[in-house]
Amino acid sequence: MSRWRSCFLRWQTAAFPCLVLCYILFLIVGGLVFRALEMPVEKKLQVEVEELWRTFLRENPCVQESKLQHLLGKALSAHHTNVAVLQAEEDERHYDFTSSLYFVIVTLTTMGSDVYYPQSDESKFFCLVYCVIGIPLTLFLLGLLSETLLMPVVTYAPVRHLHSFWGMSLSRAALLHASVLFVLVLGLLFLLPALLISAVEPDWSFLDALFFCFVVLSTVGQGGCALGRNWSLNAREALELLTTCYLLLGLIVIFTLKNTILEVPQVQALLRLLSGPQCSEEDMLCLHELSLESVEGPEEELQYSTAICTISSSV
Repeated sequence: MSRWRSCFLRWQTAAFPCLVLCYILFLIVGGLVFRALEMPVEKKLQVEVEELWRTFLRENPCVQESKLQHLLGKALSAHHTNVAVLQAEEDERHYDFTSSLYFVIVTLTTMGSDVYYPQSDESKFFCLVYCVIGIPLTLFLLGLLSETLLMPVVTYAPVRHLHSFWGMSLSRAALLHASVLFVLVLGLLFLLPALLISAVEPDWSFLDALFFCFVVLSTVGQGGCALGRNWSLNAREALELLTTCYLLLGLIVIFTLKNTILEVPQVQALLRLLSGPQCSEEDMLCLHELSLESVEGPEEELQYSTAICTISSSV
């Protein structure tokens, strides 16, 4: 037993540095892949814009290049801040209550917006103070809603049912339930909304819509995608409201999925294994005592001695 314990501690000591090294290599590989994929597209777009620029100046010799460049710079700057610069957009309203509420929600959920951000110094200062208080409060509230409302119904009750009525071991029931929940979340939060978006946006492919759903729910941003850019003003306001509801409800469900996966005993054992050298020998002994044990019977079956439902006092 002491020899096994010593080997386990040596492996655990080496596992954490290996995990950090693998993550660094993962980042480097990601940067190299994105560079290889996106650089040709960027160069092609630059060549097309330069060709249009030279053609326009050649066909309009009375236009000064410096003034044209200054005009386009101002227009693009205003466009990136979601300010209407074209005549067709002059009736649009930005930073009304709906748009401001949308900005508040996407900011407090750390998603951010590609087009909405404060312009005045007063708004920037208020945003700093507001986010210092609002971001932790929002994340705490979303996690609390997941723990108190969804976890007892979505996680603990199904696992207990599989264990009590289907005769599954707790570890197997937790793993099966987490797998099924992952598939459901993938279908209901990503695939189905992507199908709806690709149906209402003819210019978007299914991959574009799926990418939009992913970057929104992962709070990365909007991926440069302007959903509903050509819609009417009222339709865009309704879209912003639906997007915020989709974001908030989706984050609560994702919190629940994350907590459900972390409740799986196999995942807990893996996290203990990779937790690094800071774990003491007592932690290792505790893991050994809570690990798989055989149950006497006609057929020996591996089970966990600690039930998943004992984690929550509500079950």
